[in-house]
Amino acid sequence: MKSLLTTIICLFSINIISSSVIIVCKKCDISNISTAIDKAKNHDTIIIKNGTYYEFDIEINKPIKIIGEQSIIDAQFKGGGFNIQSDSVYLSSLKINNIKRSYTKDIASIVAYKADHFLIENIEFNNPFFAIFIQKSQNGIIRNNIINGANNDVLNSGNGIHLWNSKNMEIENNKIINMRDGIYLEFVSAAKINNNVSEKNLRYGLHFMFSNDNKFSNNIFINNGAGVAVMFSKNIIMQSNRFENNWGASSYGLLLKEIYDAKIENNYFYQNTIGITVEGSNRINYNHNIFKQNGWATKISGGCYENIFTENDYLNNAFDLSYKGRQNDNVFVGNYWSNYVGYDLNEDGVGDVAFMPVKLFSYIVNSIPEAITLHRSLFVELINFSEKVAPIFTPKYIMDKEPKIKPMNYAVN
Repeated sequence: MKSLLTTIICLFSINIISSSVIIVCKKCDISNISTAIDKAKNHDTIIIKNGTYYEFDIEINKPIKIIGEQSIIDAQFKGGGFNIQSDSVYLSSLKINNIKRSYTKDIASIVAYKADHFLIENIEFNNPFFAIFIQKSQNGIIRNNIINGANNDVLNSGNGIHLWNSKNMEIENNKIINMRDGIYLEFVSAAKINNNVSEKNLRYGLHFMFSNDNKFSNNIFINNGAGVAVMFSKNIIMQSNRFENNWGASSYGLLLKEIYDAKIENNYFYQNTIGITVEGSNRINYNHNIFKQNGWATKISGGCYENIFTENDYLNNAFDLSYKGRQNDNVFVGNYWSNYVGYDLNEDGVGDVAFMPVKLFSYIVNSIPEAITLHRSLFVELINFSEKVAPIFTPKYIMDKEPKIKPMNYAVN
């Protein structure tokens, strides 16, 4: 982060001695933002004074800085906002409102195409279609922005921050509410997504596909339609994120689909229909996560191999683990399970009896979803106990041979 920011600051500082400042205001000689950009030279600064400017489809075709002073750009649903077609562009301290909807074009408050070393910060987006749309660009920073969507219709809503075919991007300290997807990445590499809040989005808080070597840290994904979906990617790190209150018949905190060589560490999964659901994903380390009061804490489908679950806390979930598949080389070791009723005679903090986290009733619900109405009934307790004594249906090969007696991850909780 610091190296990229330093590079961008240095680029913005080039020719600073010879650059000019252009003022835009209602009573100034220049009262139009597009006119100011036309008159500006490379590396000039445009300051937009207080007021509402009814402009749309503003093209930025040179390296310049545009800074607002309590200024509002209102597109009146006639078009998009800024269209960046140059390197070394800086946009800051604006409000951009009322972007046009379209069923054929991805119209956005800010679009960047083939841009390098740009900075978008401290901007408030109200009623956008797409808010920020980045294409074929690199070395950009998007930070400290607020994105407020207004639609309750997926077809009439775009994504908050949308990256396509880009690399080395940093997205941090943004708040995204009521969009289709909060953050969307496709064919994006070497991105860092840190300290964002993605809340009440219609589909996903975060959604990315075909995007390798990316890191997601300290983000909050809360009360989104389906949670977070991570697909067809490798070398992913997800650390210290919170996945909360993502409820619905097909909802989850986090979906991993065909993910390879990843780290899922120090995350907090709280009150989701499913904490993590995993399909066809291999060589993933799940360490120091908390799964608390979810429907299913972890659901694993077939085709998942060489995954390691260690030192995670499973706290008061309806089902700790659901597993589909006849083979297993995944490792569950040293986790805390609140449903564990074993003992620790030598007081080393590790249970002396192995724990089998897949319950018979979980197996039944996977086959007959309507059976969930019997949850916590005496009948369910009896069949779970009988299966524990003489396992027939549940997989014998899935067990934690070293279950912890006490929870471990208080810092995350």
